[in-house]
Amino acid sequence: MSNKKIVVGNWKMNPGTVDEAKRIARKTRRAASKLEHTDAVVCPPFPFILAAASRKKYLHYHLGAQSASFETGGAHTGEVSANVLRDIGVEYVIVGHSETRREGANIGDTDETVSNRVIAVLEAGMKAILCVGEKNRDESGAHFDFVKDQMRKSLADVPKLRSQDVILAYEPVWAIGAKESMKPEDICEMAIFVKKIFSDIFGNDSAQKVQVLYGGSVNFHNAADIMKIGQVDGLLVGRESLNAVGFVELLKAVDEVKY
Repeated sequence: MSNKKIVVGNWKMNPGTVDEAKRIARKTRRAASKLEHTDAVVCPPFPFILAAASRKKYLHYHLGAQSASFETGGAHTGEVSANVLRDIGVEYVIVGHSETRREGANIGDTDETVSNRVIAVLEAGMKAILCVGEKNRDESGAHFDFVKDQMRKSLADVPKLRSQDVILAYEPVWAIGAKESMKPEDICEMAIFVKKIFSDIFGNDSAQKVQVLYGGSVNFHNAADIMKIGQVDGLLVGRESLNAVGFVELLKAVDEVKY
């Protein structure tokens, strides 16, 4: 487990105005500057990335993006390349979020396109936050095979040397937007499992260094228990990252966690 924790705020297609984006980013920056053991990453919609940036360098505050094209340039209307994102200061990119993988989604990601996006992000010199997670869970344990297959395909052709810049975000689809998050004990089991699969792909040394995040109905009330009992390195936060007050409290809670 890494000594440095990480909390990623996925703003999705929010907020509604650039002024609101600046306000949320400003409060997050101030909170991040007071953290000691945690990095905060904000991932706004593409048009708001520069609004979330700052001329002044803030400790523990980083810019992220919600996706990146696997194309480097050319006639790809509506796409944004990894190189362009890096050029405007982005350091982290979410890849393969369940909402982009969902059937009928605008992006319509497959494991193959996710793998291509991961490679593009890594080659551009950024860190890829790879999202994996099952749609359903039952007593048969089929979710283990689903996540295993998803990881192997989504990391296909990623060079071992580049694996150090991959962050795993386990986000069970059924827990996203739910009233309660997954039980911390079950999160711990899955965190161990995804590290095992990562080890099978890249070797034990790489698995010892990879960070594992949890995403799915995370808020400042449950963050500490998810971190401590779930034994994860950080969190992928959705709607709570837009609640400036709640997100600041969440960052504080994570920073104070001692394993």
